[in-house]
Amino acid sequence: MRAVVCAHGALEVADLPDPRPGRGQLVLDVRRCGICGSDLHAKDHGDALDEVMVELGYHDSVRPDRPTVLGHELCGEVVERGRGAGRGPRVGDLVVSFPLVRAGGRGGDVHLVGLSPQAPGGYAEQVVVEAAMSLVVPNGLPAEVAVLTEPLAVAHHAVRRSEVAARDVAVVLGCGPVGLAVVSLLKARGVRAVVASDPSPGRRALATRCGADLVVDPTAGSPWDVAAEGQRWVRSAPQLLELAVSAMEGLRRLPGWVPLYRAAEALGAAEVRRPVVFECVGVPGMLEHVLSAAPVQSRVVVVGVCMGEDTLRPTMAVNKELDLRFVLGYTPLELRDSLHLLAEGRVDLSPLVTGTVGLAGVAAAFEALRDPEAHAKVLVDPASDARLP
Repeated sequence: MRAVVCAHGALEVADLPDPRPGRGQLVLDVRRCGICGSDLHAKDHGDALDEVMVELGYHDSVRPDRPTVLGHELCGEVVERGRGAGRGPRVGDLVVSFPLVRAGGRGGDVHLVGLSPQAPGGYAEQVVVEAAMSLVVPNGLPAEVAVLTEPLAVAHHAVRRSEVAARDVAVVLGCGPVGLAVVSLLKARGVRAVVASDPSPGRRALATRCGADLVVDPTAGSPWDVAAEGQRWVRSAPQLLELAVSAMEGLRRLPGWVPLYRAAEALGAAEVRRPVVFECVGVPGMLEHVLSAAPVQSRVVVVGVCMGEDTLRPTMAVNKELDLRFVLGYTPLELRDSLHLLAEGRVDLSPLVTGTVGLAGVAAAFEALRDPEAHAKVLVDPASDARLP
């Protein structure tokens, strides 16, 4: 089969042996595979990624000197089932799959599909996946939409971890594919106000199409000022100190202030109003910016993957009592639920897709994705001859 191999920072089409399924596995003809920001990082920063994974005890991640077939956002048609594949997908079914696979089938070590040389990914004509981790695409959803299940699942996990409520104001910093998916999912969940920030006019336009209520160019204005309009957020120490004293001055005029205070706490009325922030940029300096600029008691969900070292001031976060949460990936249930959100039309991620290439066009697509005005999400169709997205 033909596949795109990443080695030493280069992407080249090569002929590889046709894959065979191990026990409990499926072989898919790849219909579409999305190019993810993680793939861009793996190509250019494989050593940094491997260093972290080794510290976590995983020694088989992508690295420049390990030729790897990238691509973990995949959708394909089942063409072969291994023994023990059970009652899962049948030959001819279109499926999406959780990107984990056992080397050699059941009983083997588990590897990251498309991010390990032990588990070739979807930039190929065929790929091996686990039957137990694969989901049949419902409702006749086409492959070019079903393939967006994986990035939506990343957003789904981030939004669930944020515990955002419909009454909250959400601030999404960075409108790349994951940030746009977060915007779409927040609106699908009924969040009343979503403010999206990105310096790219094209990305801001996409955020509007995905449902953002307000979009902001952070080079021309403050997303925090825009989001704070009409809100009673605490953004300075004098405001916080004044709130503490004035609240107690009011309560102490009433008999039995202690049970009233407890009741207010139980109902959430004693909480300081704050936004839920999604950091989807992932570049050095963003964490410090968020900690410095976010209102008191903000909940900050870090979705963007920063491949370099960063610095922040814990004293600032402590004095604001910020809630900082890091997220990674998603659960099998979140993948399933994301697929059904797409299949039932409750979330529309079609604005994200700005181009499609064949295997010979993957290297050009990687270059094109460096320009936020040119593209957001580019798909790979192994059957296509397109060399430019």
